[in-house]
Amino acid sequence: MKWFTLIDEYTRECLALEVDRGMTAKAVQAALAGVVRERGAAVHIRSDNGSEFIAEAIWAWMTAAGLETLYIAPGAPWENGYAESFNSKVRDELLNAEKFGSVLEAKVLAKEWRPEYNHVRPHSSLGDRTPAEFGEMCPRPDSAALRRDEDTSVTVDPTLTAPGT
Repeated sequence: MKWFTLIDEYTRECLALEVDRGMTAKAVQAALAGVVRERGAAVHIRSDNGSEFIAEAIWAWMTAAGLETLYIAPGAPWENGYAESFNSKVRDELLNAEKFGSVLEAKVLAKEWRPEYNHVRPHSSLGDRTPAEFGEMCPRPDSAALRRDEDTSVTVDPTLTAPGT
């Protein structure tokens, strides 16, 4: 199974947690489009150089949506520390804690885990608030004048795999 994670680097909110047998550029585009419809466009999307993100269709869609890319260097996970930290939590709290009998079951469990992560689980880096509580305290960057890179960048990592898959 291939997992797609999307987090807000500032609030630490998990914006998307998708799973399927594979992750195509079309699936990444659909997940990003859903988040952009719901929350508005971030200034930057930070990702690895996976085929899902360097596909011409993704570049065209991101350009049309007003999104810029920040690619991390191959083999440099420290450039994507927020994603690495989040992915370790996904592994510890979801992937290693569950046995997935099917992709559908993984999708259901991911859908249940994401709100718990965002609304129940406090983070010491956020003053022991949940990501949702912290996000509510932050002004939404509605205009370019209010946007700062660290407020509006999100991190994605579609390369998580469940143990044994």
